[in-house]
Amino acid sequence: MPMQDFGELRAFRFESLSSPGLVHAIFSRRGGVSPAPWSGLNVGAMVGDDPARVRHNRRLALQALGRAPESVYDVWQVHSAEIIFAVAPRGEAPPLQADGILTDRPEVTLMMRFADCVPLLMHDPMRQAVGIVHAGWLGTVRQAARAAVRGMRDRFGTNPPDLRVGIGPSIAAHHYPVGPEVVEAFRRSFGATAEPHLSSGDGETRLDLWSANAALLRDEGVEHIEVSHLCTACDTAEWFSHRAESGRTGRFGALMALAG
Repeated sequence: MPMQDFGELRAFRFESLSSPGLVHAIFSRRGGVSPAPWSGLNVGAMVGDDPARVRHNRRLALQALGRAPESVYDVWQVHSAEIIFAVAPRGEAPPLQADGILTDRPEVTLMMRFADCVPLLMHDPMRQAVGIVHAGWLGTVRQAARAAVRGMRDRFGTNPPDLRVGIGPSIAAHHYPVGPEVVEAFRRSFGATAEPHLSSGDGETRLDLWSANAALLRDEGVEHIEVSHLCTACDTAEWFSHRAESGRTGRFGALMALAG
């Protein structure tokens, strides 16, 4: 398993995104200063944790990667397909509502927060551009992954077969039964291609967010996709899981930057 320790912190790193010109990590909940129910490296500021502890946890993650806190660009995640192009660190500006951030600026560190939703980390090694996407069931229905690939193509000239994309730790299908309204919305969005991502048993229908997002990526021409196969709901000692912890939990951070 491609996990790496940074002192008391621990992070997952994609083998396909290992590049001298790229910095990335999806930090587990290990380490950090937050108490239960957010223990320990909670980077989510809107889940009830003390803001000072959240800021400290973020600094720990950034320091582990050698990135300055002032370099961060993050957003207010709202389960959309809205994509933001970060041309400079966010600084003191209020966060914009979006669920994808793209940049080609090495002075910018992208950061997003997760607790079951799918982190998609993207790197175009030819055009030197990166992106992070947050895709829960609604972001998947709204096809945020597709919007991000098109955004990289239109803004940076990315050729989708050049893209390397990692699908990070998130809830697996066997832990993700969904209601009829989600199934209906998913079928409307994916049409004839929906059924391979839905499975039934024990009176429930389960949604495979990993395969659904991989399908969106492949449909846009992406050929290099690495799936972590780490289920957040299976391992709450390592990852925050909104579903497994009944909504009372923290958020783990995904960070990505060009090394310059």
